[in-house]
Amino acid sequence: MNLLWVPLLPLLGALVPLLTGRMSRNVCAWSTALLPACALIIVISLIPEVMAQQLPSVHYDWVPILGLSISFFMDGLGLLFCFLILGIGLLVILYARYYLSPTDNVGRFYSSLILFMSAMLGVVLSANLIQLWFFWELTSVSSFLLISFWSNKSDARKGARMALTVTGAGGLALLAGLLLIGQVVGTYDLQAVLASGDTLRDSALYPAIVILVLLGAFTKSAQFPFHFWLPHAMSAPTPVSAYLHSATMVKAGVFLLARFYPVLSHTELWFGIVSIVGLATLLVGAYSALFKHDLKGLLAYSTISHLGLITLLFGLDTDLAAIAAVFHIINHAVFKASLFMAAGIIDHESGSRDMRRLNGLFKYMPYTATLAMVAASSMAGVPLLNGFLSKEMLFTEALHQETLGSMSWLIPILVVIGGALAVAYSLRFIHDVFFNGEPINLPKTPHEPPRYMRVPVEILVVLCLLVGIFPQFIVGDLLLSVGHALMPNGVPYFSLSIWHGFNIPLLMSFIAVAGGMGLYYQRRHLFAFQSQFAEVDAKRVFEDSIQWLVTKAQFVQSFIDNGSFQRYAVWLLVAALFAMGVPLLNMPEAAGILPQTQVDPVIVIGAGLIIIGSIATTLMSHRRLLSLVMISIVGLVVSIAFAWFSAPDLALTQLSVEVATIILFLLALYFLPQKITHLHLSPSRVVRDLAIAVLAGAFVGTLCYAMLTHPMTSISDFFVANSKTGGGGTNIVNVILVDFRGFDTFGEITVLGIAALGIYKLLAGIRLFIPAADSDGRSWASEKNPLMLAQISQSLLPLALLVSAYIFLRGHNLPGGGFIAGLITAIALIQQYIAHGVGWMRDRGDLNFQWFIGGGLLIACLSGVGSWIFERPFLTSWFDYFSLPGVGKFELASAMVFDLGVYLTVIGATLSILANLGKLTTTDRPVRSAVKGGHL
Repeated sequence: MNLLWVPLLPLLGALVPLLTGRMSRNVCAWSTALLPACALIIVISLIPEVMAQQLPSVHYDWVPILGLSISFFMDGLGLLFCFLILGIGLLVILYARYYLSPTDNVGRFYSSLILFMSAMLGVVLSANLIQLWFFWELTSVSSFLLISFWSNKSDARKGARMALTVTGAGGLALLAGLLLIGQVVGTYDLQAVLASGDTLRDSALYPAIVILVLLGAFTKSAQFPFHFWLPHAMSAPTPVSAYLHSATMVKAGVFLLARFYPVLSHTELWFGIVSIVGLATLLVGAYSALFKHDLKGLLAYSTISHLGLITLLFGLDTDLAAIAAVFHIINHAVFKASLFMAAGIIDHESGSRDMRRLNGLFKYMPYTATLAMVAASSMAGVPLLNGFLSKEMLFTEALHQETLGSMSWLIPILVVIGGALAVAYSLRFIHDVFFNGEPINLPKTPHEPPRYMRVPVEILVVLCLLVGIFPQFIVGDLLLSVGHALMPNGVPYFSLSIWHGFNIPLLMSFIAVAGGMGLYYQRRHLFAFQSQFAEVDAKRVFEDSIQWLVTKAQFVQSFIDNGSFQRYAVWLLVAALFAMGVPLLNMPEAAGILPQTQVDPVIVIGAGLIIIGSIATTLMSHRRLLSLVMISIVGLVVSIAFAWFSAPDLALTQLSVEVATIILFLLALYFLPQKITHLHLSPSRVVRDLAIAVLAGAFVGTLCYAMLTHPMTSISDFFVANSKTGGGGTNIVNVILVDFRGFDTFGEITVLGIAALGIYKLLAGIRLFIPAADSDGRSWASEKNPLMLAQISQSLLPLALLVSAYIFLRGHNLPGGGFIAGLITAIALIQQYIAHGVGWMRDRGDLNFQWFIGGGLLIACLSGVGSWIFERPFLTSWFDYFSLPGVGKFELASAMVFDLGVYLTVIGATLSILANLGKLTTTDRPVRSAVKGGHL
C-alpha cells in the first residue's frame, strides 16, 4: 500500500466531520474515525518492511531545481510516532464524543482535530526538509484552532495566541536551520541529510544549525525557558489536552531531537545545550506541578517535567540514552493520555478541577479512580508499570554519563530529586482527589461517566500494565527498529527486563519513591516556603510584552503611515534613490560600448506626449476628470511604445490594463468629494518635492541609459532557443508565462484572486456617500442608460467575446493568451453594466464572480497536478500535433488548460472589483453573509 495514503487519508478525513456535523453525535464520531482507522491499518501492513529495514517511501518531484518535492518515508521512528498519533487519536475521537456538550460544534472540533493529526503525520513521515517544516507550522496553526475552540472564553483566546506566538517563532528559527542544513549538504532530501552527519559536524555553520534547530524543538516541546505557554493551553477542551500532551504538538519537539540525533549529536555543543536545558526543564516542571491546585495544571507541569526528562536523555553522551528517551516517549504518551482523560471525566462528572474541593471521589467513582491511580502510579515510576522501566533506564544512563565533565556527578543527584518530586505530585493527585475527606461544594454530585467514555482510559491503563510487565514482548522489536534510525552504525545491546538485580539504579528508584513520599507528607512546609514568593503570571507577562510591542509598532506606523499620500511617495522615492544611488555613484561611467539607437521622429513625438501628459496630470490634479484623461494619454503612448519596439504582447496587456484602470478610477472618483480647492503648497515643500522628482528622474534615466548601452547575459536566449521545442509554442512570452514560469504565474493569479475576494468583502461592509451633483453643482442626468451607448455596447459584446476567444486560442503561438483575453472579456462585460445597468445584467443571468476565481484557480492547479500522474514535476506541460479532415494539422498543449485557469481568474477578479464597486450605487450592492447560530 502506498505510504502517501497514511497522511493523505486523515487530511481528507478533515472534511468528513464538516459534512456529518449536523447528523447524530455517533454518526459524526464514527465517520470521523473511519479514514484515520484506515491509515492505521496501512501502517500496520507496513510493519514487516520497516522491521526488515526495507523502508517504504514515496517521492514526487515538485520543483526539482529548488530541491522541493513531495516525499515521505517510514523508518522505525516514523512507525512509532504513527502508532502514537493514530492510535491515541482514535481513542481521543471516541472520548470526545461523550465529553463535548450538546452546544459544542462537534463538526468543527473533529475537523480541527483530524487536521492536527494530519499535520503531525506529515512531520514524522516527511522525507524533505521544507515539507517537514510546512507540516511543522501546520501543527501550530491547527493547535491554535483547537486551543481556542471555546473562543467565547478569554483564557482560550489568550492561551491559543500565546502558543501560536511561541511555537511560530520557534518554527521560523527551525526554518533557518533547515535552510542552512540544505546549504551545507546540498540537498533538502532528509535521507541524504541523515547520511551526512560528518559533513554537518565539520561545517563552520554547525553551531548556528544546532542552535536554530534546537530553538525550534525547545519552543515546540515547552522546554525551559519557553515552557510557559503549555500550562495556558489547558484552556482547550480536555480531549485536546490529552492529545496535545501525549502524541502530538509537544512530542513534535522531541521527535525533532530524535530525527536529527544521528547527524547533530555527538558533539560537546549538542550534549551541553540539550542536557542542561532538559535537566532544568525536568526540575522546574516537577517542582511547579507540586503546587498546582488545578488538575490539568498539575498534569501540564508534569508534562513539562517529563519532556525535560526525554530531552535530558537525548543530551547524555551514553550509548543507550537515546533508546531510553524513545522508551519514555512511549510510556509518557500512554500514561499521560489516560491521566488527562481521567481528569476530564472528573471535571465532566463533578463540575470542578480544583483539588482543594475534589476530595474523597473514590467513594463516588471507584472505577475511574482505580484507573487514574494506576496511571498516576506509572507517572511516579512505581514497579511493574511502564513508567518505572524508563525511569530506571534514566537513572542508569545518568550514572554512566560524563556530559558535564568533572561536574557530571550532579546529574544523578538532580534526576533523583526530579524523580522524588514526580512521586510527590503523583501522590497528591491520588490522595487529594480520591481520598482526603469529602467533596467540598462541588457544582454537582460526582458519579461514573458513560460506559464508553471510560473505554479509552481502560485501554491505555491496560497498556501501562502490559508494557510494565512484558516490556520486551510489547515494545522490544519496536525500540530496536527505532534504534536503527537513531544509530545507523549499529544499536548497542539493551535489556528491557523487569529485574536487573540489586544495583545502584534500583537504589536510586527506592530513594526517589521514599523521598517523594516524604515530600508529600511534609508538603505543608513546602507550601509555606513557596507562599513567600510572588506568583508570576506568565500570561500577564506575555500579554504585557505583546502590548509593549504593539505600542512601539503603532508609534513607528504613525510616523510612517499617517494618511498622507505625499509622505508615502516621498518615502518610496527616497528609498529608491538610496537603492539606485550607491551603485550608480560607484560606476565610473554610465555609457557602455553598445551603439545608441538613432533618434526617430515618432519616438520624439511619443516621448513628448508622455512628458506633456505627466506634467498636465500634475498641474490639473484639482480637476479630476481632466487629470484622468491626461494620465490615460501616458498609458496609451506606453502601449504604442511597446508595439513600436516589437513587444505586441506587452502592448495588448498594457492597453487592456489601461482601460480597466480608467474604469476603476472613474468609479472611485464618483464617490470622492466633488468640490476640490486648488492646493497651495509652501515654497519649501515645492522645492523639496521638485528636488526629489529631479533626482529620481536623473537616477532612473541614468540607470536606463547604462542598462541599454552595456552588454549583458540574459536568460532570454534560453527561452528563445527552447520555446518551440520545450513548450510547443512560438509566442515566447506566453510560453514563459504558462510553462517555463508557470509556477510564478500560478502564484500571481492566486494573489490576484485573494486580493479580489478581499476587496469584495471590504465593499460588502462599506457605506459610501453618493453625491447628487457634479463638481459644478449640476445634477446627474435623469437618463442613466443612454440609448446610443446601450445599443453600441450590446452590439459590440459578441464581437468583443469573439476577439477574446481568438486572442485566447492563438496565444500559444501568436500575441495573446489567457490574461489578455480575460481582460478583454471583463471589459466587454463591465461595459454592459455601464451601458445597461445592474438590473438589466441581473435579469439576463447575474454572474457569480467568486466562482470564476475559484474555478480558474482550481483548473490551473489541476493542470499542474495532472503531471504527477505521469511522474513529472508539478506544472510540467505536454504538447503534440494532430490532424483532422477539413481542418488540417493543429497543435494541442496542456498549457492551454492552465491558461484557461488564468483566463477565468482574471475575469472573476476584474469583475469582482469593478462590478461590485459600481453596484454600490444601486440596491444590488454586495452585502455580508447573514449570521446564523453565531457562525458565518
